[in-house]
Amino acid sequence: MMMELERASAEVDGLRRCMNDLVGLLTLSAMWAGGSFAQIANTLPDALRTMLDVDFLLLRSADGGDGIPSAIARMADAIQFGRSQDIWQALYSTLGESLAAWPQRAVLTLDGIAFSVALLRLGMQGEEGILVAGSRRPQFPSREERLLISVAVNQATVALKEARLLSVQRRLASELDTRVSQRTAELAATNEALRREIAERRRAEAALRDSESNSRLIVDSISGLVAIFTPLGEVEAVNNQFVKYSGLTLEEFKQWATSDFVHPDDLPQVIRDFTKAIGTGEPYDFEARMRRSDGVYRWFQVRGLPFRDASNGIIRWYALLTDIDERRRAEERIRRSEMFLAAGQRISLTGTFSWRIDTDEMTFSEELNRIFEFEDGTAVSINNIVDRIHPDDLAMLTEKMEQVRNGLDNSEYEIRLKGRDGAIKHVRVTANVIHHGDGRLECLGAVQDVTQRRLAEESRDEVRTELARVTRIMSLGTMAASIAHEVNQPLAGIVTNASTCLRMLSADPPNVAGALETARRTIRDGNRAADVIARLRALFRKKAAVVEKTDLNEAAREVVALLWSDLRRGKVDLHVKYADDLPLVSGDRIQLQQVIMNLLRNASEALSSVSDRPRHLVMRTELQRDRNVCLLVEDNGPGFGDQERERLFQAFYTTKEQGMGIGLSVSRSIIESYKGRIWAMANDGPGATFAFSVPAYTQTDIASEAISLAPVHVLRKAERP
Repeated sequence: MMMELERASAEVDGLRRCMNDLVGLLTLSAMWAGGSFAQIANTLPDALRTMLDVDFLLLRSADGGDGIPSAIARMADAIQFGRSQDIWQALYSTLGESLAAWPQRAVLTLDGIAFSVALLRLGMQGEEGILVAGSRRPQFPSREERLLISVAVNQATVALKEARLLSVQRRLASELDTRVSQRTAELAATNEALRREIAERRRAEAALRDSESNSRLIVDSISGLVAIFTPLGEVEAVNNQFVKYSGLTLEEFKQWATSDFVHPDDLPQVIRDFTKAIGTGEPYDFEARMRRSDGVYRWFQVRGLPFRDASNGIIRWYALLTDIDERRRAEERIRRSEMFLAAGQRISLTGTFSWRIDTDEMTFSEELNRIFEFEDGTAVSINNIVDRIHPDDLAMLTEKMEQVRNGLDNSEYEIRLKGRDGAIKHVRVTANVIHHGDGRLECLGAVQDVTQRRLAEESRDEVRTELARVTRIMSLGTMAASIAHEVNQPLAGIVTNASTCLRMLSADPPNVAGALETARRTIRDGNRAADVIARLRALFRKKAAVVEKTDLNEAAREVVALLWSDLRRGKVDLHVKYADDLPLVSGDRIQLQQVIMNLLRNASEALSSVSDRPRHLVMRTELQRDRNVCLLVEDNGPGFGDQERERLFQAFYTTKEQGMGIGLSVSRSIIESYKGRIWAMANDGPGATFAFSVPAYTQTDIASEAISLAPVHVLRKAERP
């Protein structure tokens, strides 16, 4: 049970660390937003190195156009076999030159050392690069590590694509602005010339045509989709990239508002925004899905700018369509991840926080605000956090915060919060310190509300205390029932013998010899009752008994001799079959005789209701295949049903009107204390068979071995018949 609890605790700790690392990875996307290729490529291995137990991390990325190195490496201090270039050469030699064909996992041997390597491509075919993580652990990567690496690679892929798109957009926008400005200047100069000299109109028109031709060349050279509209919004021209993507001719595209080029779900909004821009002359910017030539719709960002003449009149509209489908998919994945994270926090009552050590800036998740009972929009600070802490826990919180300021992680700890209504909450806090490349320290942590669990533990302790008290009461009841059951027979014998003695002494002449014999039997039964009490006291005081070599046949003969007269009075025909050469058994002779006596008495009492056939009772001993010695008592009485068999050996369960349900329960305690077993089975004909088996005595048995005692009848050796 402890191993299972420790394993469960280890799994919970692993999941908790994984959750903390996932939270840390999600923060990278915010840090990468608007960043360069170099920043993203350098940050990714650094972040993963703090989360994974690896020997090396290698990143080979595509050229982002900003001077980024083609390969980045993070090596463990223990690696002694050379530079990262050696690893790349070994990978190419083992897996081939094509990165797209590399598997997700491989085993790489360097300088006689085997490394388990995880290879993840950045992009569908590795167009953005590849990440290689290696560890000497054969089981690397684990499930949690695969999840962390996959999330990190996905985040980095999206960021790299956005960085590339941003770079392209900036370049295109700059080129477009420059060329539009040039065109504006040219048109302004042309208009000015027209106003000055009507005669120069033809020359100006020719210059304008040349300018438009150049503009067409410029538009065709842009990598994005470009469409040109008249001031009234009619399609005037599109670039070659637009025709190649859509598969539409210029004439076909002029009917874009009634065709299926724009996704039907997006078409109403596109028409409203486009119509509004044409009417107001203001630039437009929206996102919509455009159909590709193969029928697939992809997301585009559509930006439209008016081109004006010197008098500020609109000459035409230029629209640039930028493919953002991958970005939208990445954003959707991020939104789903955030949604799942928020749902997980609500379900697990766990909130997360970020604490910038240098500025003391605090950021709480929605669930953590709920736990601390902060209103929406509250600026979280250390002061209003301290206001919520229970006064007795302030010292511990101060100590933990000082550790974080020194760059140390906090192990899990619990503190109490004061609710607005005065209620106390118990929360468990876990925090990790992130060391950023610029030297800044940031603490990322999780806070779980464990109030209900603490209350449940307190309730469980109360129930456990009450159960212990009830158990003690039941133990006293069991002891009293055992005493009543076991002392009943000796007391009945004492009364019977005393009555017989009085009758013999009252005879004329008195039968002194008979009276003396009955007096001796009275003394014997009194000693038996006293020994029963002694044995019961020893049981409940957990006193040890002594294991001895016992002849089960001889013990059974003594019990039969003691009960012979009772069996005859009950008209029970007893047949005994003792196995020859039966080995001795380990156990207390008196306790084993008590079990035999209980089985014989139960069988005799069961036969008392039989009147339509002779009352037969068979007792036999035998040696079983497992070298255990077995004793069986078989009767032809009424027997028992299948449901009764399951409860025969339970305490206080009985099928007799005057029974107490103790005898068989006590018998089972005795037999099981000697590592034996006792059972009951229905006969093929009428009646039932009760049996027990105990191990044979061996040399390894120790005479003073302590065993659990059970309540018994006592037959003193000096008084055996």
